[in-house]
Amino acid sequence: MAVATANQTIGPYWHLIEDASWADLTRFGAAGDRIVLTGTVTDGAGDRVTDAAIEIWQSSPPASPDFPAYGRCRTDGTGAFRFITLKPGPVAGVGNAQQAPHIAITIFARGLLQALTTRLYFQDEPLNETDPVLSLIEDAARRRTLIAQPVAPGAWHLDIRLQGDNETVFMEV
Repeated sequence: MAVATANQTIGPYWHLIEDASWADLTRFGAAGDRIVLTGTVTDGAGDRVTDAAIEIWQSSPPASPDFPAYGRCRTDGTGAFRFITLKPGPVAGVGNAQQAPHIAITIFARGLLQALTTRLYFQDEPLNETDPVLSLIEDAARRRTLIAQPVAPGAWHLDIRLQGDNETVFMEV
């Protein structure tokens, strides 16, 4: 008889988060403005989620043999995640609209029947004011749940709250 394991929660690729190199999108020699993204994942009670899988994807810079534009890691014993990537630039939106630099984030965790998808934007980016996705969020406090804060040169931090007060804005895909 088979015993249910964590990999059955998110599919057959759970082993990818055991390989820490997947969290470094620059590991193949990508050149550009290298940044570190950190954050924590908390549940509705404010407790750290220590067994989540976090995926990031970015369309800028575009994927190449040196830059996969996709990464995956697990949260650690304190609910923290960490990625190394290249700082994205603006990307084309619908019509003439430009999207502000951002990174797509997907969260897989216990108790989630479907993955949650959100975005990470960067504080003080001029295009944040006109970004077509951010502009859909009328409440400024809710919009701020998507804005990463600089914590050091080249380092950005965004906490993700799965539900409750200050819940991160999640998107339908």
